[in-house]
Amino acid sequence: MYQNNEKTNMETRDDVSVNRTPPGQKLTEKFPVLTYGDIPQIPLTEWSFTIDGLVNNKITFNWEEIMSFKQTILTKDFHCVTQWSRLDNLWEGIRVKDLIGKNNLKSNAKYALIYCYGGYTTNLPSEVLLEDDVLLAHKHDGDSLSPEHGGPMRLVVPKLYAWKSAKWIKGINFIENEELGFWENLGYHSYGDPWKEQRFKF
Repeated sequence: MYQNNEKTNMETRDDVSVNRTPPGQKLTEKFPVLTYGDIPQIPLTEWSFTIDGLVNNKITFNWEEIMSFKQTILTKDFHCVTQWSRLDNLWEGIRVKDLIGKNNLKSNAKYALIYCYGGYTTNLPSEVLLEDDVLLAHKHDGDSLSPEHGGPMRLVVPKLYAWKSAKWIKGINFIENEELGFWENLGYHSYGDPWKEQRFKF
């Protein structure tokens, strides 16, 4: 009887994993490192983060200032456009919506261009950035983010492919009309929903 229950529990866990894995993805317990170009090394004393563009007040934070905000811990799945998925990632960081505040965006700030140390950019609708599970993360599974994984701070947008979760984030520029980022200009989809397999424009 005990063995049958154990089998049932295992099958249930497998079913849950399948239901959480978008089409075309394969599960991994590793956390692969995929990076275009050199890996920036940013001392915390030199790190800064800016929110500008269509905002009522431009804001710039140093490391100590941004770390004074409320910390949020979330467990989320992570899906890479190169077809691997890693379930139950524990992220710790600051919600983007908490940094921006209730009244700082202008009414025509429909999109955002994310820019990073090293020159990388990506684009997102503003409403996506303001969702409750979008973080500026500085820890993964309890450890500070290594430079290879985007440390000291990266964006985490769990609902979209991982290239939208920009490493080495430096700032957010809010804009009225969509501007494509690095990979989007090279043919990647402008939104990147893994459940719709929005890998490429065509």
